[in-house]
Amino acid sequence: MAFLLGTQSGAKVSRHERFAREPGLRTALAYEAIYQRSASELFSGLYGKIEREVAARAKALAAKTGRSKSPRQSAQRRQTLAALAGRAR
Repeated sequence: MAFLLGTQSGAKVSRHERFAREPGLRTALAYEAIYQRSASELFSGLYGKIEREVAARAKALAAKTGRSKSPRQSAQRRQTLAALAGRAR
């Protein structure tokens, strides 16, 4: 597995398996290529945590969004933020 991931030893793989270390983007994509499952599926716990954090930040940003020079652009921004904030659990 370490060879397929492009690492020198199996220690990193072991840490990923034990959730002691988060893989970098290249490694997460390599796992995706190996297992033919999305990185968000393979690392669902981490993905869920990140999704909740993003949703909370979107909710905070939506609450303090100011006026934009372009009403249409501002409406699109608010709609995007509302959709993201709606994912907060």
